[in-house]
Amino acid sequence: MSDDEQTPGTEQTPGAAGGPQPEEIRFFGTTWVDHSGHYALRRVGVAAGSLVVAFAACFVLRFAYEGLEIADISGFVNMLVVVMFAVCSAIAFRKTWEGFLRRPADPAREESLRSLKAIGFIGSLIAYFLRCFTEAPGEKLRRAEYETSRAQYEKRRGARTGNPAARKKPKRK
Repeated sequence: MSDDEQTPGTEQTPGAAGGPQPEEIRFFGTTWVDHSGHYALRRVGVAAGSLVVAFAACFVLRFAYEGLEIADISGFVNMLVVVMFAVCSAIAFRKTWEGFLRRPADPAREESLRSLKAIGFIGSLIAYFLRCFTEAPGEKLRRAEYETSRAQYEKRRGARTGNPAARKKPKRK
C-alpha cells in the first residue's frame, strides 16, 4: 500500500503535513482528537439537543396516537402502532449504539434497515444522548482507527531510509 492510497478514516487533506488525517464526526469535526474547540460544550449541546428533540418527537407521536383514538380505530390497531414504534425504537437504539463501537460488517444490510431506523428515530436520539456522557458519539471507534492508521504510517515512514535510487547495486561475479 502506498502513501497515496487511502483507507477509510485516513483521508488526507491537501497541504497536510503528511500522514493520515482524522475522520470528522458530525457536530464535532476533528476536535475529538485533542478535545479542543469547545469540545465539552459541544458534547453538552449534542446531549441536550438530542434529548429535547426526542421529547418533542414523543409529543408529536402522542398527537398522532390521539388522532387514532379520535378516529375510533380498534384497540388492536392502537396497540399495533404503539408496539411498532417501541420495537423500531429499540432496534434503532441498538443499531445506532453498535455504530458507535464498530463499522457495519454488511453495509447493504444496514442500508436495508434505514427505513426501520427512521421510524424508530427516538431510539437513535436516545443513543446519542447517552453516548455524549462518555465521549463524542463514535469517538472511540474513530480514535482506534486513527491511531492504527498513524502507527502504520509511521512504520512505513520509518522503514524508508534515504533515496533508493542512490543505493549502490551489489557487484555481480
